[in-house]
Formats: sequence, structure tokens, C-alpha cells
Amino acid sequence: MKHCVRLWKNARPIFRAFSVGMCLIRRNRRSGYPYRRVPRTWFGRWQRMLCGLMAAMLIPTSVLARDLHTAPRIDVALDVGHTLENPGVISASGTPEFVHNLALARAVRDALIAHGLRVQMIGENGQMQSLAARPKQAAGARLFVSIHHDSVQAHLLPRAREFSGFSLFVSRENPYQHSALHCASAIGAQMRAAQFLPSLYHADPILGENRPFADRDNGVHWFDRLAVARTQVLPALLFEAGVVVNPEEELRITSPQTQAVMASAIAQGIVHCLRTANDRQPRLE
Repeated sequence: MKHCVRLWKNARPIFRAFSVGMCLIRRNRRSGYPYRRVPRTWFGRWQRMLCGLMAAMLIPTSVLARDLHTAPRIDVALDVGHTLENPGVISASGTPEFVHNLALARAVRDALIAHGLRVQMIGENGQMQSLAARPKQAAGARLFVSIHHDSVQAHLLPRAREFSGFSLFVSRENPYQHSALHCASAIGAQMRAAQFLPSLYHADPILGENRPFADRDNGVHWFDRLAVARTQVLPALLFEAGVVVNPEEELRITSPQTQAVMASAIAQGIVHCLRTANDRQPRLE
């Protein structure tokens, strides 16, 4: 309904021009006025209609095209990591990662909406199999954030209790890498301010890890070939909330209280990032 009202308001100049053209035609030399009314005959009515159509055609149609084809811009696209069919890591309690991802993503969504941001959920129904399609579905948003929970390499699972903390990943193959890194660092800084600690083991020089730091203090790593982060359509990052194969870590970070604090920290980081990103133009490396 709002779009209909806006469309009518923008279309009024066209109808006004049409009405003027219906009433005015032919120069009146005696009176000195440029136009006079056309006699109310069938021929006069056709003349008025033709003049109205010509006047209406002079009005730019961009105002109509804008309202017909442009929807309000999305601020943040929140991607729920994994699917029902491929649910990610199985946590220490036996819970599929997708379940934890969905709960946290919804909490972050609510926190962002409370800040007045427009949010689009990606993969919320658990059916979206294509990784490449996820950021493409969010094209036009200001930021893409993929929500996940972490694990460790298979040979380290017996020592899973030794690993904990959050981490963030960005890609140097993304043309918006500077904006993505800025946002990842802002989220990491807010997480640290909320007393969460970054995990550092993803930078370890071992097979399957070896992700160099992009911002060590705030737990941000480069992961150049990461499918959702290397997208070419918008700034994108992946957030790992914590190591859910560690039973103590899982219990702590998935509790409603801790989840609310974490969601608030993520949202505050995103808000800070978007408010300070206006002068950060995308660069191609």
C-alpha cells in the first residue's frame, strides 16, 4: 500500500500536465495571452487530448521507474551457515552446527533490527545448498555476514577442551576486502569488549589451518578461497562464534544469556562498521 501511495504522489505531475494540455491549445493573438481554451466540441476535445498526451510525454519517467523497480536497500545480509542436509560439525552434545547457527543468527537479526537496520536472512530454511548463491542472493546489501560455530582438525578432537574462542575470516579475493576487514575488526573489537576472547589456533602452520592474521588483536584471519567471503558482489565475512566440540565452550556460548550478549556485541560491531564505512570505497587488488 505504501508503494502505491508513493507511486501516486510521483505520478501526479504527469496527470497535472495532461490536464493542463487538455485545456490549453492555440495562440490567442488578440488577448496577448499565449493560450486560450478550446471550444467544447468533439474536435476540440480531441485537440485537448492530443496536447495533453504531448505534455505528459515531456515529464521524465525516472520517478516512476524508481518506485516500480527499486526496493528499500538491505543493510545486512545474515547467512545461516550450513543446511539441514549438511548441518556442519556435530557438537559435543550431539547438536548439529546448523541449529546453533540458526539460533545465533536470529538473535543477531533481532539486535540489528533494534538498532534500526534492515536485515535479510539467507539460508534460514536450511535448504540453500549452493555456497556461491548465498552472497549473490544478498547483492545490494551493505554487508554479508555468515554465522558459524567452530571445530578443530580431526586429529585434535581428543584435545578439543584445549580450544576455545571466536574467529573471523575475510578474503583478499573480494574486491571489497578493505570494507570487509574493517567490519570484521569492528565485530572482533566489540566481542573483546564483551569479554569474549579470540581463538588463535587457525593461524597455526599445520595442514587445514595456516590462516594468516589480518588483525590479530581482534581475531581476524585471511581465508582467500573461502566461498562466501570471496564473493565479488559485496563486502563479506564469516564469523565463528566458538568451538562447540569443546563441551564447556558449547554449554557456555549457546546458553540464552551468553548468546544474547554475543548477538549484541556482533550487532554493535556491525553498526559501528556501517556508520564509519562511508568513505571506504571498494578497491580491486
